[in-house]
Amino acid sequence: MESDAIIDECNHSSEASQQMLAQIKNELIDGTTANDMAELFKALGDPTRIRLIYALSQKELCVHDLCSVLDMTQSAISHQLRYLRNMRIVKRRKVGKTVFYSLDDYHVEEIFLQTHEHLTHK
Repeated sequence: MESDAIIDECNHSSEASQQMLAQIKNELIDGTTANDMAELFKALGDPTRIRLIYALSQKELCVHDLCSVLDMTQSAISHQLRYLRNMRIVKRRKVGKTVFYSLDDYHVEEIFLQTHEHLTHK
């Protein structure tokens, strides 16, 4: 019986091709960095956290405001914020008894905006 599988073969046996492959292999990110990146994408893989990040990309908000915007309990919001804070995606600022949350830095906003743009791009 013949297999319908297509085997993709390339012949890059030239010295220039071997050097290029060696360079790519040499510059490949290490396992720790790959794990850290995977954990970041895992953190962004939850719709509730995406909605939280979107809200915080608009304005710094307190837990009470986030509960109102997302129609969620304080406990649920606090749980997600703790996870995002541990991942350095959001940061907090305390004023008296009120804690305000915002995105940790512009990198987080850029990742979010680029992902949103990619998904809405036609």
